[in-house]
Amino acid sequence: MPSEVDLRPATAADSDFCFQVHRAALGEHVAAIWGWDDEIQRGYHDRAFVPGTWQIITVDGADAGLLVVDYRPAEVFLGRIELDPRFQGRGIGGRLLRWLIGVAAERGQPLVLEVLAVNTRAQAFYLRHGFRETARNERKILLARTPDQEDRPSVSPRPSPSP
Repeated sequence: MPSEVDLRPATAADSDFCFQVHRAALGEHVAAIWGWDDEIQRGYHDRAFVPGTWQIITVDGADAGLLVVDYRPAEVFLGRIELDPRFQGRGIGGRLLRWLIGVAAERGQPLVLEVLAVNTRAQAFYLRHGFRETARNERKILLARTPDQEDRPSVSPRPSPSP
């Protein structure tokens, strides 16, 4: 386990890093459903990327991935948690997810997310963390985890996102 996992607000200068992480982490899954066209995907990214709202995951000071959380009136929506493959499989995603489960529990809200139907590794990851399928179509699965009495933030990356 890395000694330090933190979050920092993304800046405009992080846009390309975030796109590269997205391509490396999810490109094969996107390609399996829609095909991967770099120009089209870059356009989607450019429209979605919001500096200050998106966060950069850092591990021991190195940029490792991105996190996008939307604090909605009735739920906490995990828009993206993507790690550069070099940082995957090291407990980082699980650590951040457990922290987000605790944040949602403190708010008394479910933590909700979508996962691509072809991404069975991500599905298994979320199911291991207590998520349940609430809806599905041929491309995406909606998963939710409702808070229980055991949930509380066990890890607090710095700086904490503003709920």
